[in-house]
Amino acid sequence: MTDDAPAPDLRASDADREQVAEVLREALAEGRLDMEEFQERLDAVYRARTYGELAPLTRDLPASGAAVAPAVSLTKDPVAGGGWAGRIVGGDDSGTSTWAVAVMSGFQRKGRWTAPRRFNAFAFWGGGEIDLREANFADREVVVNAVAIMGGIDVIVPPGVEVVVRGIGVMGGFDHREEGVPPEPGAPRVIVTGFAFWGGVGVQRKLPRAERQRLREERRREKQALKEERRREHLARAEEQRREHLDAAERHRRELEASRRPHDPLNLHDPLDLHGPRKQHERRAEDD
Repeated sequence: MTDDAPAPDLRASDADREQVAEVLREALAEGRLDMEEFQERLDAVYRARTYGELAPLTRDLPASGAAVAPAVSLTKDPVAGGGWAGRIVGGDDSGTSTWAVAVMSGFQRKGRWTAPRRFNAFAFWGGGEIDLREANFADREVVVNAVAIMGGIDVIVPPGVEVVVRGIGVMGGFDHREEGVPPEPGAPRVIVTGFAFWGGVGVQRKLPRAERQRLREERRREKQALKEERRREHLARAEEQRREHLDAAERHRRELEASRRPHDPLNLHDPLDLHGPRKQHERRAEDD
């Protein structure tokens, strides 16, 4: 921990917990953790409230195959999806990649990269994917110029981004389904333009991978909670049925004992009845 890092008792964010969960998932895939250890640590991740609670969970694990064992970062780095202001870099940043070509092949631009103000893509008898879900943006408005000749290009944007489609298709087409969706405040605008001949340019809106993983984990935890609740309900019903069975058995036993007693309306066979006819007869005999 550096001197200027926040104290371990500061509250951790959802993004911090997802960062630690991703390290655990990679450790599981690499065989560094077994499933039981992974489940225990993952449960601890989502229960954690502070940096101090998160740090021990990855202290003995490398991050993304690194040779050194990292602790959770106590500094606040910009995170994809954590606010649009941190993802629009502006200035003189021209982007980490400005073009892509696929001729009878394919290309991908995905992950953490900076989308330039204008990105040119060409696909001939091939296909390409331009994934902006985790990307930074060189400006508040970026242009994706896609040319697809007997091929296809997919543009993937995260929720909240405004999409404008201006391409021309000849025996092909551009996907306009994501147009008209209201943008989030401060979100960038992505303009998809170009030309499609016997091909197509698709536009899809998808959640970032970390968010999808978080939702899957939430659904998994909800299913586990539901299963646990159903198990408790089943045990409670079983216990109630057991008690009802015992009560019914006890009632049956008492009824059976009562049915085995001799019919004695005058209570002649009751040795404790001091006022019955038999006792009165015995007392008269003693008096004589």
